Parts: sequence; structure tokens; C-alpha cells
Amino acid sequence: MTLIIFLIILGIILFLIEFLLVPGITVAGIGGAILMIGGVIMAYHFHGTAAGNYTLIGTAVASFITIYFVLKTKTWNRIMLKTSIDGKVNVVEKENPNVKVGDIGETVTRLNPMGRVLVNGENFEGKSEDKFIDQRSIVEVTKVLSNKIIVKLKTD
Repeated sequence: MTLIIFLIILGIILFLIEFLLVPGITVAGIGGAILMIGGVIMAYHFHGTAAGNYTLIGTAVASFITIYFVLKTKTWNRIMLKTSIDGKVNVVEKENPNVKVGDIGETVTRLNPMGRVLVNGENFEGKSEDKFIDQRSIVEVTKVLSNKIIVKLKTD
């Protein structure tokens, strides 16, 4: 019976390692599942159906209680990475716009329908209004969004 309890406790510990330290499905999670299932199967095999049922219920309850208390005591917050990404790429400022409707620019890449556009010396993400636009074509800005500009092919 000691071996069965040891396998189940080791399985729960491996599940906690999987859950808190190693995200994704890795050896710790698979090993934890195998150990817990193996412990329950051993209980059924060596001690009968009643003991197997109690072991199965006890394992499930112990797993849920352990996860509950680990998350409730903020263990997760002490272990997890505390960095955040707050920067934005290619934001077109509304207050001090570097590009505005009617500006003329040149495509750096093919707009298919998205690509890069050079307007007023700055490189922006651009989207074609209606059709594909080849690289190094002259375009006119028709709309300015927060993260891209909408352009059309300049016709003279």
C-alpha cells in the first residue's frame, strides 16, 4: 500500500511541476499521469475493487485539493514570469501624425493586399484599397488607421 501512495503522491508532484513550471505537455505531465493511473491500477489489482474505488476517488480529490491550494496561496504568482509586452509596432499617432490622408508614398514591398509603404520618409504597414499594387509603385494615402494605412495606386 505504501508503494501505491508513493506513486500517487509522486504523480501529483509531477503534475504540479507540469502545471506550474513546464508549460505544455511534457514528460512531467505524462509521467505524472502514468504514475497516478499506475497507482490506481495497482490498488485495483492487489487490494480489490473496493480499495481501488477508494483509491481512485482519493486520488481525484487529492489532485483537485492540491491544485486548489497551490493556486489559492498565490504559488502561481510567485513562480510565473512577470514581464509584459506593452509596446506596439508601427503605430500611426493620431495627435501628431507623420502621415495623413492625401500624402504620397512608394510601396517598399508588393501590396498583396498588405505590405510595406514608405510615406514621408517612414516605413508603415499598408493595405491596398482594392487591388494588388506592385513594389516601387507610387501610392496615395486614403485612410489612416491606428496600426496601418490604406492606400490606392496614384493615377495622374
